[in-house]
Amino acid sequence: MAKDLAIVLNNGSLASAVTAAIAAQKYRPILVYIDVTAHEVPLRRKVAYDLQVGHFKPFREHTLAMPFASLPHDKSMAGSVGSTDPRQSTPLTPTLRDLVPLLGAAVTLAVAYQASAIYTGLRVGTGVDELSQGMEFTQIWNEMLQLTLGRPDTELLMPLLELEPWQVVDLGFQVNAPLERTWSCIDEHGDACGSCRGCRTRESAFMQAAKLDPLKPVRKM
Repeated sequence: MAKDLAIVLNNGSLASAVTAAIAAQKYRPILVYIDVTAHEVPLRRKVAYDLQVGHFKPFREHTLAMPFASLPHDKSMAGSVGSTDPRQSTPLTPTLRDLVPLLGAAVTLAVAYQASAIYTGLRVGTGVDELSQGMEFTQIWNEMLQLTLGRPDTELLMPLLELEPWQVVDLGFQVNAPLERTWSCIDEHGDACGSCRGCRTRESAFMQAAKLDPLKPVRKM
């Protein structure tokens, strides 16, 4: 018997790869990339997304142009993923506020495909206030889904919500996520800078998880 379908929001990040791998264990994934930029040359996160599509071989793949979903703030300011302050996010670490228009698109696709679940890799960590907001956010969206879609079994799932970065890495190895096909650097036009918040968080996460980052070259002795 064929698996049910699930919409998986994916922005090419490490969290997206882990979330897609989790979803693929139970569902046939439909990967969705929301393009909030107007760049003619694909950004590195879009390249990473395309590589993940090649890995997961989803039931369907959609790239949706939604430049209006990009909040008018300085995206170089990276902060708590769970913060509702639009100044505290980056393209690869969305906030709850950033997620709202993206979920609107995901719900539309869920209706079209009669999908049983919508997955997103949003992570807020273990902070009491942030985690409380994230859980309430998920509950409200699930109530709306059940009331409006006519499919009471359809649910929004955020499997990484309360995890720390190193736990996401550890889980990624457990579910065989393609971590080598991910992008974490805020600079998306060349090689990873190694010094931005995204790069530092990634390096710290792999170190704490005692895992080797597949994107980091091995130094020869």
